[in-house]
Amino acid sequence: MLEPNVVLNELEDLRENGFLSDTLLRRIVKNTAAADDRFDWVGVYLVNSEENVVWLHNYVGRATTHAKIPIGEGVCGTAVSQGENTNVPDVSVVEHYIESDRRTKSEMVVLIRGDDEIFGLINIESRTEEAFTDEDSAAVQSLADKVAEQLAQERS
Repeated sequence: MLEPNVVLNELEDLRENGFLSDTLLRRIVKNTAAADDRFDWVGVYLVNSEENVVWLHNYVGRATTHAKIPIGEGVCGTAVSQGENTNVPDVSVVEHYIESDRRTKSEMVVLIRGDDEIFGLINIESRTEEAFTDEDSAAVQSLADKVAEQLAQERS
């Protein structure tokens, strides 16, 4: 199980020591992927407004061919266009699902946002149906919020 307080303390220490969002994002992916056997693929996509896509920043898991996803397409792109986190218990029933690994059964997307701006998202896929709980979503959201603080600071 993901223990957000441990990771949050690590992220805060990194920030206090001058590390930027790139390091924080990589640490979130690494720690989240290692936290639970249900998390088979963990990645971060960042919004590229000029191209109207989310582009893959880094990930842990099986290789993917989806380095860029148009906003409004797939589970990730749709979450950004609607401005809402998404928990898909069974990806086989989603018409707009973009398959990366045929073994994936469920997917969770948590937005990284500051105020009204969406910076990106944390995407977690599982080979287990109905893998993600409200507690998982809340834990990942706390990490997304911490890195959003750093991203907002870097962009101001």
